[in-house]
Amino acid sequence: MKPNDDNGNLPPEKRPFRVLIIAGSDRRQYNCPGVDSKARALMLRAAERLPQDWEIDYEDLGNVYGRARIQSCNACVSTSMALCVWPCNCYGKNGRAEPDLMWDLDLYARLDLADAWAIIGPINWYAPSTNLKAMFDRLVCMNGGNPREELIEHKNPELAMKLEKSPQWHELNLNHLEGRTAAFFCYGDQGANEMDESDRPRILQHKSWFNPDDWPWERDRDAYLPLVLQCRWSGVEVPDELFTMAHSGVGVAYADNQAEHMVRETEVMNAFDAWVDRFASYVARKGKVQPGKYRAFGYKPPGHLWRSTKLFWRDLKMRAGHPPGDSSPAAQQELRLNEDVTLRPKAGEGRKLRK
Repeated sequence: MKPNDDNGNLPPEKRPFRVLIIAGSDRRQYNCPGVDSKARALMLRAAERLPQDWEIDYEDLGNVYGRARIQSCNACVSTSMALCVWPCNCYGKNGRAEPDLMWDLDLYARLDLADAWAIIGPINWYAPSTNLKAMFDRLVCMNGGNPREELIEHKNPELAMKLEKSPQWHELNLNHLEGRTAAFFCYGDQGANEMDESDRPRILQHKSWFNPDDWPWERDRDAYLPLVLQCRWSGVEVPDELFTMAHSGVGVAYADNQAEHMVRETEVMNAFDAWVDRFASYVARKGKVQPGKYRAFGYKPPGHLWRSTKLFWRDLKMRAGHPPGDSSPAAQQELRLNEDVTLRPKAGEGRKLRK
């Protein structure tokens, strides 16, 4: 059935199961690729195969011309775990300066509402797609993110560092999506038709620089291992039986390796259908998930005009070479570690060097 977000207000025993399927390819027919992805076709196939008395939510992360992108993670955690707010407050919904697809599509709330996630995507250069990796980068806040941004005046790094060292932090530092299940199905083509008889790229001139023994073909699934480990680290269960991959389009030109060709690869489709069936069976056996203490569903970001003004003043002083006393920027400036005093922070270092 279609998802009904109002059911998120009900206790688990009174609501239906809910799952979220993510198509992680960057391709959409409404951008320069001009063709929809295999991940999208598989996403829709999974939605039809899952129990129809479940709420089945799904999203395609492919790039659409003129649509917001998933903004990159600013790595707030590396300054202080308490600076990384749950759900992420580096960006917001309908942002003008930095529009963010994670917020515009309500992905934090939808991940929260689901008992389980099914992630489908390609292997791009031995790794997940850009958009899928960006989404998981932005989910660092599910692992211990700060659920009370007022304690750090929205985004004050000095207050966050202080909070992280306080006894209060141990009460706030939680895995906010713990207990859920995530399943991963990835696919790859082992270099398609670009390989020669020695298993090297056929157009490569410096053949000796490429060792075919380095190819990870026997462990292609591990391209998605960083995402799997991130889930497991955060208390999101990824059973080994739900972490799988399939080879599709091996030895075939890319032009002949689209979704309409993939559906005729019986072995690939059988592997995918079996994965969906295992996913459904596992989720049903496990049961519905209790929501966390601090929910992304129903979250209303607080206003912070005054706090943002104070942070902007901090930023202006740092541009002029006057960071807050006893702060990390002050220590770095004194040691001449980063040499980042500038009135033009948006300019690249190369441009500044050439002025």
